[in-house]
Amino acid sequence: MDSNKLMAELLLPHITKTPEFYEELYPERNLPEGARVVRIAPSPTGYLHLGTLFMALVNRITADSTNGIFFTRIEDTDKKREIEGGITDIISGLINFSINIDEGFTSPDGAQSGNYGSYKQSERAEIYQCFAKQLILMGLAYPCFCTPEQLEATRAEQEAQKVRTGYHGKWAKHRNITVDEAKALIEQGLPWVLRLKSPGSEENRIVFEDGIKGKIEMPENDEDFVLLKSDGIPTYHFAHAVDDHLMRTTHVIRGDEWISSVPKHIQLFKLLGFKVPKFAHVAPIMKLDNGAKRKISKRKDPEAAVHYFLEQGYDSNCVIEYLMTVASSDFEDWRRANPDAERKSFKFNLKKMSVSGALYDENKLLDVSKNLVSKMPSEVVLEKLLNWSKQFDTEFYELLSRDTAYAKAVFSIDRDVPKPRKDIAKWSDAKAYSSYFFDELFVPDYTLPENISADDAKAFLTEYCKVYDENATKEEWFEAIKQLCPALNFAANTKDYKQNPESYKGHAGHLSTVLRIAVTSRQNTPDLCSIMQLLGKEKCITRINDFISNI
Repeated sequence: MDSNKLMAELLLPHITKTPEFYEELYPERNLPEGARVVRIAPSPTGYLHLGTLFMALVNRITADSTNGIFFTRIEDTDKKREIEGGITDIISGLINFSINIDEGFTSPDGAQSGNYGSYKQSERAEIYQCFAKQLILMGLAYPCFCTPEQLEATRAEQEAQKVRTGYHGKWAKHRNITVDEAKALIEQGLPWVLRLKSPGSEENRIVFEDGIKGKIEMPENDEDFVLLKSDGIPTYHFAHAVDDHLMRTTHVIRGDEWISSVPKHIQLFKLLGFKVPKFAHVAPIMKLDNGAKRKISKRKDPEAAVHYFLEQGYDSNCVIEYLMTVASSDFEDWRRANPDAERKSFKFNLKKMSVSGALYDENKLLDVSKNLVSKMPSEVVLEKLLNWSKQFDTEFYELLSRDTAYAKAVFSIDRDVPKPRKDIAKWSDAKAYSSYFFDELFVPDYTLPENISADDAKAFLTEYCKVYDENATKEEWFEAIKQLCPALNFAANTKDYKQNPESYKGHAGHLSTVLRIAVTSRQNTPDLCSIMQLLGKEKCITRINDFISNI
């Protein structure tokens, strides 16, 4: 038995399966030509944040544009940093934001689907160890018994000599360890990690084509980095290479913080005999801070956490629509040309992504949201409002749910028209928008426009109460206001007032504003005739009389 085989049996005697077994277990996917298989692989060490959501969206639309597959894999090898409920939060967050998952973790309850599982790295230890054993058999991996103190001492010596730090070349203490030496140290009870015996040289260069950033050239990896930690669990570098190969990932789309690791990853794929996937590195979403661009920070920025958008009441579809404009420079033009098309029909191209990182713009998000919310039918608006307020504003929820037919009517006014109003950008706006419809929220404001005197306002409102007909059409309703104008020296028609402003105190529109303020305490609202019909004649007259008494 040669030394490599002896070493493999010494280190991983319990591994009996071969790589061929797993190649057969996870065969090539039967997909259309050009279909891309992509994934996100979050760690459950925190809750879903904007960067992960954005990355998931980019992968999702890449799969959609090529009739491919998008799957989720949980990289939970760092058990010390894992938080309880992390997986549930991430998966439920993706689902809440309409990121459909084809395979992997597809449900917040931890359910997995697909033929390439388990999709949880902590459940795949035997698979990684099988391929690690293969590297040992090839003379490309070895045990390292260095303690943290020894590694730190080596680093200090490298810094003193002003040479590149790291575990490589002559600095790799156990690079040429024999089987007998390893056996003796193991029998002493010393822990070990498995390191790659890198055949690379820093003097060599690798070149790869990044799907977003274009051609990138870097030094070849010569570091003997860790493959398996002392507990037998793999590092990210090793696990992702094995997983992406066996899950038949065609394109690895991830954050650009991983660019520096590409030489390690390409080397691993090639040494293991795997086809190297295509890489695309996404720049982070940026934010302006005192005029300078920086990454959105989990610590500084509330919008870094996806919970922020839910709490504020941003509709998930609106957030995703906005992120599409961040992801692709040509999405807005496509949307203008295809206002009602489903997003998945958009032909996404990674080359249209920002190389340096697009800016997060909340004003633009608000504009996108206003446009989309304005197009929603009133029953959809009410359903979403009820769902949001039940969790985040129980007072408002109780008012809405008390009479859902009335609540639906409130949000129907000026909605199903060619040019709907755009008053609501997020569900938290709806309470203030609709407050005058609910006595519990209505706060009277007795402030008149500067061009209307209190006497004229009282005179108009007193006469109006005598003629108000709650069953009148919009045209009849406004005609009643115009009929009162001459006696008050107001122009019935705006045109007449503009031609001879010195001859009138104002026009019918000014008087309708007085009526609007008396009924709603607003100068700007949706159609006032519809509002008054919904409030009912008794309540309108009561508010008008109250207004007359207080001006």
